[in-house]
Amino acid sequence: MAEARWHDLGDIEELKKHPLQQIAVGRTRIALSCRDGSFGAISGLCNHVGGPLGEGHLDGDYVVCPWHHWKFHSRTGEGEPGFESDCVPRYELREEGGRLWVNLTPATRRHKNPHVPHPLARHPERAPGPVRVLGLSTTVMDPQFPRYSTSEALLEVALQAAGERGAETRLLRLSALKFRACEGYYSKSAHACTWPCSITQMDPTDQMEAVYEGIVHWADAILVATPIRWGSASSLYFKMVERMNCVQNQVTIGNRVLLHNKVAAFIITGGQDNIQSVAGQMLGFFAEIGCLFPQFPYIAHSRGWSAEDMEHNCEYVMKSATLHDGARALAGRAIDLAQVLLAAHQDVERVERAGRKGCPAVMPEAPAEMAKMEAAGG
Repeated sequence: MAEARWHDLGDIEELKKHPLQQIAVGRTRIALSCRDGSFGAISGLCNHVGGPLGEGHLDGDYVVCPWHHWKFHSRTGEGEPGFESDCVPRYELREEGGRLWVNLTPATRRHKNPHVPHPLARHPERAPGPVRVLGLSTTVMDPQFPRYSTSEALLEVALQAAGERGAETRLLRLSALKFRACEGYYSKSAHACTWPCSITQMDPTDQMEAVYEGIVHWADAILVATPIRWGSASSLYFKMVERMNCVQNQVTIGNRVLLHNKVAAFIITGGQDNIQSVAGQMLGFFAEIGCLFPQFPYIAHSRGWSAEDMEHNCEYVMKSATLHDGARALAGRAIDLAQVLLAAHQDVERVERAGRKGCPAVMPEAPAEMAKMEAAGG
């Protein structure tokens, strides 16, 4: 039997004031709970990705991780009903002279049930075949009463031209996908933002998976079409890129670049003139996740700021040979660059200091840090 290592946690009455707290003793992290005057002590590191259990909250007898809401019994360390064997270490406690003591030698061991990796977690590897062009329409509309969308119409022209060039094409309409907004896991901790997105892993009904699959694993060229809404891209565009933050965060926290040899280009239309600002924001984001751009990476059209005759806008776009030719040419430039990149085949696992923004070093990954702490008794 391992030797006991008793440590004084402090005054019992003072500790009772906190239903749940995270306590660090050297490298050991303990989630100390107090419910109805009874204490429990389990590891402060969640089995999932090492979240700080003691910074979560109590749900009855269970400690709920603040990162992704995994639950463990506050006294036994067992997982929630149905997942009891997925457990974290528990620690013995004793009360003596008004003080609470903990044995830093765990009474039980950590056990992590095997979890099948999410399909999106596979290594990005391009399958043989022609250039693949993904169209993303971000316009918002009522599906029961669809209207003509100038941005989507030009995107369809571009995809048709890509098909005529021999490319494979897909069109994803964000308005047809049901996906949750970003819930700010990165704001809790950099390591709480996972790949795939934590929402995608926890919610099988979330359809953002189609966007991740298309951008990370399928497409060589990505054509994003958006209307201008009060000087900005559409709300669905921002909802999408907020969820795509997990792609960029893999670069930041793990120096893992998911996008290689990807080309992005844009179609921007609307009733207000803020095209260059909208294009700049879109270019900035897609550059951050690793995309490259053809010469003249976007086409755009704006009407209404001075004319205020939006009733003529759809007819103008429908009949504009210039805009249609521009959409075809944009698809051609994207395909040309994608072919150059594929021929060069620069497929590296890491891009040194990619997206680091001046950080001196890559942060240790949470699972590795958890293993170190567990070895030390955590």
